[in-house]
Amino acid sequence: MNLEFSNAKLEDLPKIMEIERAGFNASEASTEASMSERISLLSDTFIVAKLQKEIVGFVVGPAYNKRYIDDELYEKSLPNDDNDAYQTILSIAVDPKHHGKNIGSQLLNKMVEIAKNNNRKLVTLTCLSRLIPFYEKNGFVNEGKSSSEHANETWFNMVRNV
Repeated sequence: MNLEFSNAKLEDLPKIMEIERAGFNASEASTEASMSERISLLSDTFIVAKLQKEIVGFVVGPAYNKRYIDDELYEKSLPNDDNDAYQTILSIAVDPKHHGKNIGSQLLNKMVEIAKNNNRKLVTLTCLSRLIPFYEKNGFVNEGKSSSEHANETWFNMVRNV
C-alpha cells in the first residue's frame, strides 16, 4: 500500500475531525478549535496519511520538555521548540474503514523519523490499557500509569527511543 504523508492543512480539518471522532469518545476527542490550532502551530509535527489522495489517518503532537505528557498539552498548543528533547503524540487515529492496513504503525514510524531528524531523545504518548499491545508491537515501552486525568480515563505512559 502506497501511503503518502504530508503536513496537515486547514482544508484537511473536516476529514481529520471525522477520523478523530470515530477513534475517540466525546470526552477524549479533541475539539475542532484545538485541532485547528494544532494545524496552525504544529504543521511540522501534524502528519496526515493519504491513500489515493484521501486522508485515511493522522498523527499530531508537539515537541516537549518533559518525558511524559501532562494534561496542559491537551488544553493549549505551543509551537515546537527546537530545544525540546521529547516528541509527543497527542492524537493518532485511522479511519475505521482502513483499520488493519498497518496505517497506524506507519504513522508512528513517520513521527519517530521526524523526532530523529529533529534530534529528539524519544517519542512519548499516553494510551488506554487496551492499546498497550499495539504500541509495544511498534517498539514502545510501557513505563506505567500516567498522571493524566484527561477524559477521566486511566492512561499509561508509552515511550520509544529514536
